[in-house]
Amino acid sequence: MRKYLFFVVAFIMTNVLFSQNGYSKVVKLMGSRFDITVVAKDSIEAHIYIANAIDEISRIEKIISSWDPNSQTSQINNNAGILPVKVDKELFNLIKRSIGISKLTDGAFDITYASMDRIWKFDGSMKSFPEKEIIQKSVGKVGYKNIILNEKETSVFLKLKGMKIGFGAIGKGYAADKAKKLLINKGVNAGIINASGDMNTWGKQPNGKDWFVAITNPMNKKNAFGLLPIKNGAVVTSGNYEKFVTFDGKRYTHIIDPRTGYPSSGIISVTVFAPKAELADALATSVFVMGKEIGINRINQLPNVECIIIDDLGNIHKSNNIKIEKI
Repeated sequence: MRKYLFFVVAFIMTNVLFSQNGYSKVVKLMGSRFDITVVAKDSIEAHIYIANAIDEISRIEKIISSWDPNSQTSQINNNAGILPVKVDKELFNLIKRSIGISKLTDGAFDITYASMDRIWKFDGSMKSFPEKEIIQKSVGKVGYKNIILNEKETSVFLKLKGMKIGFGAIGKGYAADKAKKLLINKGVNAGIINASGDMNTWGKQPNGKDWFVAITNPMNKKNAFGLLPIKNGAVVTSGNYEKFVTFDGKRYTHIIDPRTGYPSSGIISVTVFAPKAELADALATSVFVMGKEIGINRINQLPNVECIIIDDLGNIHKSNNIKIEKI
């Protein structure tokens, strides 16, 4: 089994050509590392398919990027509190689904988090806890309920001037889903889109077995404690073991509760399994904010969604139907 684990990890993470197991390429897109793997008959066919996936991810980035002044997302933000902006149906539907996830998570997930004042620093420079009033003020323009959608016009209006939306907690997952769909439509029978940990799979390995993901304890990253199969679905891991600050012996992480402005605490890693990477991406962040008990309870209410939580003491918490193959 240890040999098999090595195969899985190496196959996912390297950009070396595997003539027997598939073809992979590592590229930087959306400011992140993307590992694109396809099972194809030869390197020429694989190169074409991977190029198609890159083009699709780049197309999505041009729509949802808040850094690109010409993107539709930037146009929405620039017109906050002024007027609605007509957008493509694709972006409109993504925003609509994002609002749906906000409702599902009681606001723990919120694309208007981009409106938040950046008062927390996780680079070691922060020496004191911010004052309560400053924290409250930092989320004054955050709130998904202030996103006004017009179905007929496919327009988006942010009610408050200075309000912003951003897709940092859902965009890579959405891009992985779209790239997967494109490749399936082009006849690619199996592959992996791994967007910096937002991983979407379909089909089977060339040996006929399911794809597996190794679950690693972030408190001992050299060792994995189990394997989980991924059958035509997505897995997203969100971790805070590298970006955090400590005050009075308590660790606060870079994942901020958009409702309160306070960093999350008590959890260091969340892995979510779902049919689509978009949903898994959003829920992984949400569980951090909701906490262990509420997070697992909410996951248990969702069909075909599971999660694994590792708390700051290294304890493992699982949703009801998780079955880990020990190694």
